[in-house]
Amino acid sequence: MDVLEAIASRRSVRRYQKGAHIPRENIEKLLDAAMHAPSAVNSRPWEFYCSDKEEVKTALMAAHPASRMLETASWVIAVCARPDLQPRHNYWQQDCAAAAENILLAAKGLGLGTCWCGCYPTQPRTDEVKKVLGCDSVPIALIAVGIPDEEPAAKGFYDAAKVKFI
Repeated sequence: MDVLEAIASRRSVRRYQKGAHIPRENIEKLLDAAMHAPSAVNSRPWEFYCSDKEEVKTALMAAHPASRMLETASWVIAVCARPDLQPRHNYWQQDCAAAAENILLAAKGLGLGTCWCGCYPTQPRTDEVKKVLGCDSVPIALIAVGIPDEEPAAKGFYDAAKVKFI
């Protein structure tokens, strides 16, 4: 699948095949894609927390009310920011968003479904997720990963009215 096809066909999946096994090697491929994202002055202000454990996913669902899809997802990847790695810049939110998008597109290329659940800057969600992860970094997003058990309709489209060529 080429990148344009992956972009056009990617969907937010909220229902997965419960109990489907996704090898850790595939998760590492997603993380490799994430770490190829651009970042300000190549500071790479991110870290990732990954789990396929039911108790972790359950605790994250309690901390993040919009993450119910973790109930059937095989894995969760938390994309977390390290603002301390950008002492002269403040682009860590953008850099982590680019890393998260790379995860979504790489997953599509591997035939996996994903759903991005935003954390930062919503409180108390951010702090609650941080407690579950046991981290000092800033949780930007939780990404559910699994074998899709639905095919959501496309929502994105090209809108020429939102483009100005200058």
